[in-house]
Amino acid sequence: MLIGHQPKDFLLSVEGLTVSFDGFKAVNDLSFYVEENEIRVIIGPNGAGKTTVLDLICGKTKATSGAIHFRDKDLTKMKENQIVQAGVGRKFQNPSIYDDLTVFENLEISYPRGRTVFGALTFTRDSVVRDRVHEVAEMIFLKDKLNMSAELLSHGQKQWLEIGMLLIQDPELLMLDEPVRGMSVSERIKTGELLNTIIKNRSVLVIEHDMKFVEDIAHKVTVLHQGQILSEGTMEAVKNDPKVVEVYLGH
Repeated sequence: MLIGHQPKDFLLSVEGLTVSFDGFKAVNDLSFYVEENEIRVIIGPNGAGKTTVLDLICGKTKATSGAIHFRDKDLTKMKENQIVQAGVGRKFQNPSIYDDLTVFENLEISYPRGRTVFGALTFTRDSVVRDRVHEVAEMIFLKDKLNMSAELLSHGQKQWLEIGMLLIQDPELLMLDEPVRGMSVSERIKTGELLNTIIKNRSVLVIEHDMKFVEDIAHKVTVLHQGQILSEGTMEAVKNDPKVVEVYLGH
């Protein structure tokens, strides 16, 4: 049993987290811990509370009780924009990119200096910004698409662009909700490569239903059921847990 948060050991500590909506506990006394440079995948049936957990971590939903510590900060006491500034990035299920801008402009507009009013007014496209845009574009397989309008990208490329828009802000924790949904097999493989590249400097928390993809990327898997942890461990261990087979993988 782990008492209190331990920022030295964990990047993210979720402890006793509960949220109730009109008496229904969507997340119920949930505790888990994410280490530095870890890819953690949360799986489970629909309605298990997976997306709600991400909503709680990024401040979109407020917890009824419990604590979420990111390094030495209690995220439950912070606003959404403060959580982003602290180093937590979140990608939702559907890509939210600027269709009418080029790939370069989408990445450039996400560069942290342009995020404050003063930063936006004084923002210039200098070599630091250009170099960072090129670096991220290469990482997300869009280096040769920088001048293309974002609306012309394939679905998978749009997903990569949105991940790039988060990466350019250099978050220490990146949260992705079903990142390979709707992707082709080759795009899924490349997304796995991308995640394994970016964890050299950060941790990634992923919600996913594609079990082949989970198997390819997960260091550790947390299985949620009715807002609680049903099982946790390596994909191999979780896959062979009779409880998981019964409530989730058997269907």
